[in-house]
Amino acid sequence: QVRLVESGGGLVLAGGSLRLACAAPGSISSIGSINAMGWYRQAPGKQRELVATITSDGNTNYADSVKGRFTISRDNAKNTVYLQMNSLKPEDTAVYYCNAGKGRSSEYRPIYWGQGTQVTVSS
Repeated sequence: QVRLVESGGGLVLAGGSLRLACAAPGSISSIGSINAMGWYRQAPGKQRELVATITSDGNTNYADSVKGRFTISRDNAKNTVYLQMNSLKPEDTAVYYCNAGKGRSSEYRPIYWGQGTQVTVSS
């Protein structure tokens, strides 16, 4: 079992910024089925949606709703993936889930999940 640990959620005013972090165990790089990591989010009453992904070679992909505002990055030395969220809107309010999976862009399939971190954007 792979344990992913998210941090960085919280309450912020609209227009503000937050940075989420997701720490993965060092052993994740040795799992052959894992070549990418990503963030999903789920707002109350809505389906979980993909926010952004990043492959092991740095290829990134974003949902249209966050393009130009969110940036996903990774620090391979720390086994950590980040989601920098700028110009936050109330509609960004959701529980954000880190995951590790396989594939790039629309072919990304999450395999392991974190416990989620709440992001609340007030107007």
